[in-house]
Amino acid sequence: MSKDYTVSFSVDQSPEQVFAAVNDVRGWWSEEIDGRTDTLGAEFGFHYRDLHCSTQKITELVPGRRVAWRVTESDIGFVDDKHEWKDTDIVFEIGRKGGKTELRFTHVGLVPSIECYGNCSDAWSFYINESLRDLITTGKGQPARKGD
Repeated sequence: MSKDYTVSFSVDQSPEQVFAAVNDVRGWWSEEIDGRTDTLGAEFGFHYRDLHCSTQKITELVPGRRVAWRVTESDIGFVDDKHEWKDTDIVFEIGRKGGKTELRFTHVGLVPSIECYGNCSDAWSFYINESLRDLITTGKGQPARKGD
């Protein structure tokens, strides 16, 4: 059984507020996202130096409940298989639990057996647990800055 990278947290904000923050990808992942991040079927690009470049296609947008992206292109510069993310899925599930809103993030296909798992899961841990959570709770995330 594969162990996809998953992390979750709960906040006081509504599912709609969490959904809006997830779709504000420039507000928590990178200011240099290229393309629409809030339209079903749209594609957007992420680029960080020569270390990571990927294209995500938005495959699900269910307001207040779920967002899913399919990675259609991947170029990871620090591993042997540059395309480890290609054909993986990035999923955000939103729901009410115990009077709070829970966000569950899963990168389906990011498993311990692939080379980038350590660095990529560490990066996701920061961007989800800190940057996205901050964007949801304070209105200001910690995305990668232009020129970083």
